[in-house]
Formats: sequence, C-alpha cells, structure tokens
Amino acid sequence: MGIYVNPGNIPFRDARFSNIYIDKSMLISKTDAVYRTERKFIYVSRPRRFGKSMAANMLTAYYSCGCDSSELFAGLMIEKEKTFPIHLNQHYVIRLDVQRFIESESELDSFISNIEKSVVSELLKEFPECEGFDTGSRLKTALDQIFIQSGKGFVFIIDEWDCIFRIAKNREDMQKEYLDFMRGLFKGADYAELVYMTGILPIKKYGEHSAINIFDEYSMISPKNLGEYFGFTEAEVCAACGRHGMDYAEVKKWYDGYRVGKLHIYNPKSVADALTWDEIQSYWTGTETYEALKVYIDLDFDGLKEAILTMLGNGRCVIDPSTFQNDMTVFRTRDDVLTLLVHLGYLTYDRETSEVFIPNQEIEQEFVRAVKVGGWDGVIQSLERPSGKGFADVVYLPKRNVDRPALVVELKWNKTADGAVRQIKEKGDA
Repeated sequence: MGIYVNPGNIPFRDARFSNIYIDKSMLISKTDAVYRTERKFIYVSRPRRFGKSMAANMLTAYYSCGCDSSELFAGLMIEKEKTFPIHLNQHYVIRLDVQRFIESESELDSFISNIEKSVVSELLKEFPECEGFDTGSRLKTALDQIFIQSGKGFVFIIDEWDCIFRIAKNREDMQKEYLDFMRGLFKGADYAELVYMTGILPIKKYGEHSAINIFDEYSMISPKNLGEYFGFTEAEVCAACGRHGMDYAEVKKWYDGYRVGKLHIYNPKSVADALTWDEIQSYWTGTETYEALKVYIDLDFDGLKEAILTMLGNGRCVIDPSTFQNDMTVFRTRDDVLTLLVHLGYLTYDRETSEVFIPNQEIEQEFVRAVKVGGWDGVIQSLERPSGKGFADVVYLPKRNVDRPALVVELKWNKTADGAVRQIKEKGDA
C-alpha cells in the first residue's frame, strides 16, 4: 500500500461510518460500465462542498488492490451488482489529489515534476522486476514500461484536477504546460483502464476546442446520467430528516434548489451539517466567503448587475453558457460570469429554459452580503422586501449624504393611487 500507488481505504472508511452517510455507491456501476471501453475517461465537475473527494475516496477504496474494502461496502447498493466481485480491490490504482502538490505559489513551477517523481518512486517499489525507467524518468515512460513488461494497467483517480487554473489564474504558461502533461499522460495510453477526474470547472478551453478532448464531461450545466450523484436527492434528504428528527420543509427551503438535469439536488455538506448540529443556518461560509462572490458580481459587464437584481427578486435570467472558456479570468459577456457562478455553486441552471437563478436561502444570503459591501449603495434597499406588515413592490433609498427623499413604488391592478396610499397608511408602513 502506498500514498499514490495502490492506496488504502481509510478516507472512505471515515466517511462510511460517520453519523451522516448517504449511500452513493451506485456511482460505481457507472464507472464499472465504462471500464476498458472508449468511454473510460470521465471528468466530473462540481462546486466545493458537493462531495467530489468523497466520491474519489469511495472509488479508490473499491478499485485499489492495496486494501480489503469488503467490510466498507457490505450492505451498500453496489454490493448487489454483478460487476461488484469482479472489480472489488482487483486493480492497480494511482490516486492523486493535485492540490496537495500546490500548497503555496512557490511550488507552481515544480509541481508537475514533483507529481512525476512521487509516483515513479512508488512504482519502482511496486514493480522492481520492470526495467527501462528510474527515479528520473517521466511518469508516462514508467507506465509504458510496466504495461509492456507486465501487462498491468492502472485505474487513475485524480481529485482537484483543475486547481492550477484557480491558484495560478494568470499563469497561462503554467496552465498550458499542465495541460500538455495531462494530454501526454492519457492520450493513446494503453495502460489506462479507467480515468476518473474531478474539479470545480469544466476542462479548460483554448479557442473553440477543449485542450483535452478525450474525456466525457459531467458538469453542473450538463450532468448527463450522473445527476443523482452531484448532491443529495429529495428522497434522500427527506429520509435523512426523518431519521434525525429535522423539519424537512425548512431543510428544503435552505439547501434545495439546484437543478441537475431534471433532478432537484440539495447541497450535501450543508444538509449534513444541519443534521449533525440540529440547526438550520448558512453553512456556506465555512469554506467560502462573500468576498469570493463579490469579485465576480462587481465585474463591469452590461446587464450583469441587472441580472443579479432580477435574481435577488426571485427572478430568472436566460443565459448562453457555450461561450464560457472554463477558467476564472477570461470573461467576454455577462453570461460568462453567470456561467462561472453556476459551476461555483452560487447559481443553478435550468436546461429546459436556459435560465439561471439563485437556488436557495443559504446562497441568497451570500448574494445579499456581497451586494451590501460591494458599493451598490441603495441597491439592496431597492429590492422587494418584507415590511413586517406587507410588501412594498420597490423601495429606493437615497445614497448616503444625499439630501433626497426615498421613493416608494407600489404596484396595483385596477386600483387608484389614493387607494394604494391609504393601504400603506392603514398598515403603518408610511
């Protein structure tokens, strides 16, 4: 058992026997189905907090021959599948968390070589009988030699694949070097039996084409047949609330709302936190702050602020996500920004209508915080808001230190202006 080659199952064991665990093992049936086929390259992108690492740990525990995971999968749904005994702990696995190699900016220029050295070092120990490579060899060379001499292939499980595009946003040279490394590692590689990668963003585009075009991509925009594994489903959350005595209606209001294909998906980390602590609140700020959102909604694109205001008022906005370049720096239109926010989990996308909207109350709070400190003076007050005794349709408050009155807009159908004013006075709103 190694760190990168044939790792153990401890991370999945920790999750499996936690107080809050929802069985997502049938994802394995999808990866088993494409093992050693033309569809063996899978890339799943999800926001933070949506279970990327847990799924990667589960797949590692299932495929790796460096451990015995029969106990961990006992009673899970995948155990009943006919492919289960065929693949359980029967494969050589290479498991990488790319972010572990880039803990600081000083490691950016060496992280690719560090990945190769670390994995090759463990391969030398695992396959001492194989010749043709040493500690200074490229990873692809080592894997080719092992496959040629022993016939052994590998299952690759790579987590946080795209962290370089988030950490080194403006290092295009480094990004291209990394893409060349990944392309060379997998394109035409007979030793690759299955490749499962995760990240937050879809695979980076250069021009009109993907830099790595061998992967089937499953994203928040296009989940294909993996939608139910992108978070917790309504049935799963309802059952979990029943087991833990939590008000399902409140959990739904706070954490539901993500559209993944035709499914409604809940934020899994927030649901788990709410059930663990028996408290409904925003848990989003545990890994993100409103400043991360503010950077993007403050960008100067025509129609962006109007779109944000529409969605804060429970509205929706039609977008075209096809121009998004799958990075965090290249934005040409407001639609590119809004598409990024879908991938980051701040918005959700309805494929049937091509609309985006704020999914739930937890995320709405993040938008409100970002707008409050974002120099949008008077904007947050102009949103439709509860008065405690009714609703004003629109309220405009003047900017600070400006000697101007507030403006109240009350919309009525087939009523007089006097009647509207009288209603406001009667409810004590004026």
